[in-house]
Amino acid sequence: MKFIRLCFILALPVILPACANAAENSLPSTPPATETPLPSPTIVWFPPSATPSPQAFASQVPTPNQKPGVGAARLTDDFSSADFWNPASSKDGSAILNGNSLTLAVPAGAYIFRIRADLVVSDFYAELTARPSLCKGQDEYGLLVRASAVAYYRLALMCNGTLRLDRVTSRSHQILQPAVASGDAPTGAPGEVRIGVWAVGSDLRFWLNDDYQFSVDDKNYPSGTIGVFAHSVADTPVAVTFSDLTIYDVNYLQPTKTPQP
Repeated sequence: MKFIRLCFILALPVILPACANAAENSLPSTPPATETPLPSPTIVWFPPSATPSPQAFASQVPTPNQKPGVGAARLTDDFSSADFWNPASSKDGSAILNGNSLTLAVPAGAYIFRIRADLVVSDFYAELTARPSLCKGQDEYGLLVRASAVAYYRLALMCNGTLRLDRVTSRSHQILQPAVASGDAPTGAPGEVRIGVWAVGSDLRFWLNDDYQFSVDDKNYPSGTIGVFAHSVADTPVAVTFSDLTIYDVNYLQPTKTPQP
């Protein structure tokens, strides 16, 4: 018996660790702790947006009729009658009728004009064609409006592509519209342009090739005839041919201007 107890005591150091190992191996393992997954974000395929306000567009204002009241042709002139244009030649220049046209030619530094006889108009629209054949720089030619032998409005087309309006008397002239560039004014020669003027009361409006150019308000000359001119400003001669004059009646009542306080 003592021998058996001794053997058991001596065997305890070996048996106890083995039993402990067996117990550990027989226990179920604890699973590792895991984090709870966060919910996935919801994809918004059509995110809300502010409803755009209707866009307001500016109303297109129609171009006003710059030639109101133009009626039937009152006079057509093919420049075939010497009775109306006084053709003549001198050292200061020449006015020659030929082939249904009037040619004005001047030497360097000279000025010549002609006005149509037997015509007085106040409210009208007039057109004629001008063809410069010798012209450069600030040389000028053009149309005389409400003209007499001593006073008129003068629309000057300069050969550098600009135009100007003067009020002329036998003693002086005043610029009513300073020179402005125009794509319709011929630059130099040869060239061709259709000149137009609408005149009602104190309102004078001007066109080149049916393109509106400018207006002036002046009541000094209420009526007169139509004329043409040529002027050499440089040191070379100028020659311009005019043709196809037509004058139309205008029936138009100018609006009453609002009095200024």
